[in-house]
Amino acid sequence: MIIKNAMVYTSDHRFEKKDIRIKDERIAEIAEHGALEATEEDVVDGAEMYAIPGLVDIHFHGAVGYDFCQASKEELLKIAEYEAKNGVLAICPATMSYNEEILGHIMDKAADYQEDTGADLVGINMEGPFLDEAKKGAHQACYLRPASAAFFDACQKAASGAIRLVTVAPNIADNIDFIRDYHEKVTISLGHTSCDCATAEKAITAGADHLTHLFNAMPSLLHREPGLIGAAMDAEDIYAELIADGIHVHGTMIRNAFRMFPDHICLISDSIRGTGLSDGSYELGGQIFHVKGKLATLDDGTIAGSVTNLYDSMCHAIEIGVPMEEAIAAATIHPAKSLGIYDQVGSITPGKYADILLVNKKMELQRVL
Repeated sequence: MIIKNAMVYTSDHRFEKKDIRIKDERIAEIAEHGALEATEEDVVDGAEMYAIPGLVDIHFHGAVGYDFCQASKEELLKIAEYEAKNGVLAICPATMSYNEEILGHIMDKAADYQEDTGADLVGINMEGPFLDEAKKGAHQACYLRPASAAFFDACQKAASGAIRLVTVAPNIADNIDFIRDYHEKVTISLGHTSCDCATAEKAITAGADHLTHLFNAMPSLLHREPGLIGAAMDAEDIYAELIADGIHVHGTMIRNAFRMFPDHICLISDSIRGTGLSDGSYELGGQIFHVKGKLATLDDGTIAGSVTNLYDSMCHAIEIGVPMEEAIAAATIHPAKSLGIYDQVGSITPGKYADILLVNKKMELQRVL
């Protein structure tokens, strides 16, 4: 296949008119516009369109009525098909907090998953249970526990090594030791924590280099107690997840997050099973949540994840003033780099998988390749 006449989004965050040759599911060649000659290949006319990489969602829980933690193999495929239909072509679904037996079963099931017609499952995000009860969000307190090598190793074995990201609250006893011991084996994300700035600095020094949904489930940035956010801003190469659904984070803070963590924002959906469905009541991590419009809450009013997919979240960021080139990078390049899969996905580069979206000038999705 050859895509001609499109404005192609490059790895250095610019648009250039290029032609793209695809062969054997990979990007074979990118050439100056008009340089590629079509022989027996199909030609896709990308005139008046942008070609951007398939999106990479490294933190979401479910969609269209299904939750990653409870889904069967067939239901996982339905989630993956929904994501692909909406431009998300690489997924790293997140767990809720459970005990070792339940998590082991979830990991084992995910390890057996084989993508067919939907998004590629590129890893597992172990969001719980190494969290702080004071900032547990929608996680159940009864399952929370200090980080444990034995616990994590059992889950990673069940997942056949697929766990790529784990959230750790650094203020819980022994959790910094876990960060120090495991940061070279898996991406360590700091979140669901009430830690102070000094504790966050120790965790970052120990090897943590990621933040779980910036601003949410962590102390606010204050002038005399900058907390986790301030410590992360002082560090180098910290990737920060951001939910840009218009509910979790105010538009002003979304715009400022891109200034606070330049070239290191990872847009995520944090979507739950109510995504893609009408208003109603659904289940998440053993608790009932209620969806009304874009808002999902538990009975006590706690926000219970998002019901907006990553593509729509990226478009919302653009609508409220984030430069388009930066928003696209935050949904493609940065999450792929933070997860350690940028050699395969995240940009339109020869050798990588041909995960490509064609969108019009209004950022409306026209075709998924």
